[in-house]
Amino acid sequence: MIIPFEEEYRKKYYSLLDEVFDSSFLSHGKMNKIFEEKFSQSTGLKSCTIANGGCGLLALLNYVDVKGKDVIVPTNTFMATPLSVKLAGGNVIFADCKKEDLCIGLEQIKKVITKNTKAIIVVHIGGHLAFDIFEISEFCKSNGISLIEDCAHAHGATYKGVSAGSFGIGGSYSFYATKTMPMGEGGMVVSNDEKVIDFVNKYKNYGKLEYEPGRFKYPVEGFNFRMSEIMAAFGIIQMERLPKILEWKRKLASKYDQIFDKNQRVVFPEGMESGFYKYIVFNTSLKLKTGSVFDELCHNIMGSKESFENSEWVAKNHSCPPIFYGWEMANKSVDELKQILLDK
Repeated sequence: MIIPFEEEYRKKYYSLLDEVFDSSFLSHGKMNKIFEEKFSQSTGLKSCTIANGGCGLLALLNYVDVKGKDVIVPTNTFMATPLSVKLAGGNVIFADCKKEDLCIGLEQIKKVITKNTKAIIVVHIGGHLAFDIFEISEFCKSNGISLIEDCAHAHGATYKGVSAGSFGIGGSYSFYATKTMPMGEGGMVVSNDEKVIDFVNKYKNYGKLEYEPGRFKYPVEGFNFRMSEIMAAFGIIQMERLPKILEWKRKLASKYDQIFDKNQRVVFPEGMESGFYKYIVFNTSLKLKTGSVFDELCHNIMGSKESFENSEWVAKNHSCPPIFYGWEMANKSVDELKQILLDK
C-alpha cells in the first residue's frame, strides 16, 4: 500500500521544514503551537501535542492519579489502553462492549464498577463515537468518576455536533501510520479544561515548570513525551489534508451502505458522524478486506480467564472492507465494488 501524499502538500511541508531549520528550534517551537491551534479549531477543544496517543492516555491517567485505583477499560481495544493504566499504577478492570457499536456501554460499565473505581476509559472504536457516550458522561459526573476518551480512531467524528474528547476530563488522539490522519507517530491531548492541558504540557517535558537561573522546577512527575518541530510541521499539513481525506472516506462509505444491509453493518444513531477509520460489517464473507478493528481481546493477552460475550462474538464475526485513503478501487461503481468484495 502506497500512502498518498500529493505533490502540492509535499512542497508545503518542505517550506515548513525550511522554517524549522531557519528558526534553530527543533523542539518547543512555533510548529507545535500552530499544530495545536489548528487541531483546536477542528475539534473545538484545547489541545496539546504529545509523542503518541498512548502517552496521552498515560498523561491523563496521571492527572487523575489512579495509583491503586480501579480503571474500567474495554477488552476489545489495542493494548495501549490497558497498558497505560498499568503504567499509571492503576488496576485494569475489563468490561464488555455493545454489539451495535463495538464500544463500551453504560450497562457494561455498571456490571463491573466497584467502590474503588477512579476512572473509565471509553474507546471510540472504528471511527465513530460510542453510542452511549452522553449517558456514560452523565453517569461519571454523577458518581465522581473521571471519564477519559481514547480517540485514536476518532478523527473527524462527532455526535450531535460534539467532537471526541469533549465528554470527560479529556481525550487522546493518535497519529500512528495507520490512522485516518497518519503522521507515522505522534498524538494530541484535548480537553475543555485548561488545567488538564497545562498539566500535560508540563508532564511531556519531564514535569518542568519554568527555568530560573541556576535551577529548574519540577512540580509534575513527567518524562520526555514531546513532539519534535519536524513532526509538528507534518501535522500542520495533515490537518490541511484531513477534510479531503474524510470526504473521500465518507463517499466510499456511502457506496458500501448500498452494498451491505443494515443488519450487516454498524448503523449510526441520528446525529452521529463517523470519520471511518474502518467500515465494519458483521457475518459477511469478504473476498477483499483490511483485517479487523482488533485482532485479539486484551483480557486474553493479559492472562485473564474472564468471559465477555459480546466482545468475543464481535471478534469472531466482524471484518472490514478497504476504506483507507487512496485505495485504487474506490472510484468503482456500487455494482463493481460488490463484485470485488463479495463471494456471491
